[in-house]
Amino acid sequence: MEIFYLVVFGGLGAIVAGLELSKSNKDRINTPSAFNSFKNNYLLVYSLMMAGDWLQGPYVYYLYSTYGFGKGEIGQLFIAGFGSSMLFGTIVGSLADKQGRKRASITYCITYILSCITKHSPQYKVLMLGRVLGGIATSLLFSAFESWLVAEHNKRGFEQQWLSLTFSKAIFLGNGLVAIIAGLFGNFLVDSLSLGPVAPFDAAACFLAIGMAVIISSWSENYGDPSDNKDLLTQFKNAASAIASDEKIALLGAIQSLFEGSMYTFVFLWTPALSPNDEDIPHGFIFATFMLASMLGSSIASRLLAHSSPKVESYMQIVFVISSAALMLPVVTSFLVPPSGVKGGSISFSGCIQLMGFCTFEACVGIFWPSIMKMRSQYIPEEARSTIMNFFRIPLNIFVCLVLYNVDAFPMTVMFGMCSVFLFGASILQRRLMNVAEIHKSRSPEWSAAKEMTSEADPLNP
Repeated sequence: MEIFYLVVFGGLGAIVAGLELSKSNKDRINTPSAFNSFKNNYLLVYSLMMAGDWLQGPYVYYLYSTYGFGKGEIGQLFIAGFGSSMLFGTIVGSLADKQGRKRASITYCITYILSCITKHSPQYKVLMLGRVLGGIATSLLFSAFESWLVAEHNKRGFEQQWLSLTFSKAIFLGNGLVAIIAGLFGNFLVDSLSLGPVAPFDAAACFLAIGMAVIISSWSENYGDPSDNKDLLTQFKNAASAIASDEKIALLGAIQSLFEGSMYTFVFLWTPALSPNDEDIPHGFIFATFMLASMLGSSIASRLLAHSSPKVESYMQIVFVISSAALMLPVVTSFLVPPSGVKGGSISFSGCIQLMGFCTFEACVGIFWPSIMKMRSQYIPEEARSTIMNFFRIPLNIFVCLVLYNVDAFPMTVMFGMCSVFLFGASILQRRLMNVAEIHKSRSPEWSAAKEMTSEADPLNP
């Protein structure tokens, strides 16, 4: 069965290479050099930030276990990270809007570097502090950088369509290529050089420091609402009011929470799903395969976003349905494929089927990220962008904490079935968002003026 992993990885790699090399002029957006310099600067910073994040991921649980902590204590540390992101995320998001997104991005670097330093201590309280810092940093990573990009892009007068190009490239590099390289580099530090499980965290701190230097030297500051007459509570109220008063924003937040909640649950479940009988599976290679599938998705997204049709609100309905079907596979195989009672060995036939489904889901993840970024840039008001984006993460973090706390209370098939239902629900909400956006567009003055001009030009054509 070992050849199976190589075939899947090689097949995905060939498809990604074919898609990238076969892009025609219709699939590419011609942009001026000024925008290209701006885009490349952001991609460099984003890739360094994601390298700092990806280097840590595979070794957090392993590091805690080497310090002698059990599954329950490690679970509490993980819950602390997500809980910290939930509690402090909205606060740091509001501060980013008010105090500046560049400052928030620098704060992310400093906070995450401090979190990496705490990994050198085997003391539980110090590690808990590191998880809290890491949760705060995660909130900044997924709000401050995107908010800075959108504001700076608009401030410089670049075309709105070019923003999609930056989003898709950022996901292709930061969530795909960089993740693969970071995984291999971390493996090299720990296994080949025998530097121990704390080495990837030191390397992550170095990449974050380099990225911070680039931000300090090349980024200008921008704000959401820098007015002094609005305190933190007022910003919260304004953000909550925007979500409550605009159905599009509320729908977008629900869609994001449902998808990301399922995605983070999948992160915890894929290992036991592929090795229910302690099968010997190459975790690092499978992780790299997932990231390659994510690159495939982002490559597809870049083609879709380069065209005005189909619209992102339309094709994302299909993406959510496909992702729902992919995570339903473990439930289906549990009924159709008889379980193996043999302990150990290589991956089972059922595991092979599930791996193909998981790669499909990761491809959907690759399409999701640039697409949701595109929709956020369209629907979320600039003055409270970071605050609202972190509001979206509150239900997500609550959901993930509940899953972590009850991970042993439900069978794995129930957990995957729940994720599948959530993803199908996201598809329904996405359709509703498309309809609401079309109604809103039809009532806008610009649309009405364009319709009148068309009627005057051709009065016989209704």
